[in-house]
Amino acid sequence: QLQLVESGGGLVQPGGSLRLSCAASGFTLDSYAIGWFRQAPGREREGVSCISRSGASTNYADSVKGRFTISRDNAKKTVYLQMNSLKPDDTAVYYCAARFLICANNPGNWPYWGQGTQVTVSS
Repeated sequence: QLQLVESGGGLVQPGGSLRLSCAASGFTLDSYAIGWFRQAPGREREGVSCISRSGASTNYADSVKGRFTISRDNAKKTVYLQMNSLKPDDTAVYYCAARFLICANNPGNWPYWGQGTQVTVSS
């Protein structure tokens, strides 16, 4: 019954932008922190960004600070990740995840996950 569905991935040139969406259903989104994670071939899954239940607090990995922006619209039950100035190293499958109340450091502490959306940054 609980669902997180990512969309918005695709192929983009270096320096370009994409906006990812994470649509939630089956639960009250405003009770959950939402994180974005990514996993590239041969790499461990890494945290990209996290937003608190109210949207008042946000966190970003050092590698994306200043380029990515996370936001949420609890009424629409959707979380967004605006990605600007994309680099080839950003190429990965991007996942959104939900965790009750607060953000966490480790992907293993996030119980709810979407299916992922592919982002490819290449010329």
